[in-house]
Amino acid sequence: MIHLDTSFLIRALVADSREDLKLREWLRSGEPLGMSSVAWAEFLCGPIERTQLELALDIVGEPEPFGRRHAVLAAGLFNRSGRRRGSLLDCMIAASAIEAESSLATPNVDDFRRFVAAGLRILTA
Repeated sequence: MIHLDTSFLIRALVADSREDLKLREWLRSGEPLGMSSVAWAEFLCGPIERTQLELALDIVGEPEPFGRRHAVLAAGLFNRSGRRRGSLLDCMIAASAIEAESSLATPNVDDFRRFVAAGLRILTA
């Protein structure tokens, strides 16, 4: 399974972007796609149009819940990666992908690279 980062989904909704083309490739191949509820909440902060929202829901389905195990892992990632201001959401998104044993599709590799040692697999367009 592939989890989509917020930025990946936003860019994938732009026709003919690298992310759009990669997403279409995964959809054609039947690759299961998902998204954490944390990334979904960030996506909903918008701005997004109704048609974009409906398309995004068709792509990712029901967002994966963020529970206690995710919170413990996210806090550990946050503490081990220097407690950087503004990075808690990235830690939560990474924790969700790690817990789901999914790769994370993101255009922001530098934001997530520090979690590779904890088991995060990163995909780009």
